[in-house]
Amino acid sequence: MKSKLLGILAFILVLTFAASAKSSTEKFEVNGKCDMCKNRIETATTKLKGVESASWDKDSKELTVTYDEKEISREQIQTSIAMTGHDTELFSASDKRYSELPGCCSYSRDKNRKLNSHALMEIQGALKSNGNKDECVHDKGPNSGSCCEQ
Repeated sequence: MKSKLLGILAFILVLTFAASAKSSTEKFEVNGKCDMCKNRIETATTKLKGVESASWDKDSKELTVTYDEKEISREQIQTSIAMTGHDTELFSASDKRYSELPGCCSYSRDKNRKLNSHALMEIQGALKSNGNKDECVHDKGPNSGSCCEQ
């Protein structure tokens, strides 16, 4: 009898824990052109805490991302991507970051694109830590204040 009760309690705890994580899968537009863009976009996304998976389709220009809404927001995800040089539907890369993309990655830009003036603050601390600062996804400039330079 005790083992049955313990089994039921364990099952309830597992269901409660699983229900507490709020995963969301979304699709949004990210500009890019080639397989190098795909790698850069997916890396900028999967390096963030709370992102479970990311897949960018170069034909449709859509990124499908699954993430934990308690850990990261869609704004932070799109900010991270924009900081690598790729415009998203919410934010655009700075002209400097866009100009640093390889020639094969150049895409047509919307003249009415939105810049995220709080980009660094939005992803500060959102990167997964693995001790390799070379894998940071955002601006490594001397005044960027990025986590890579701490």
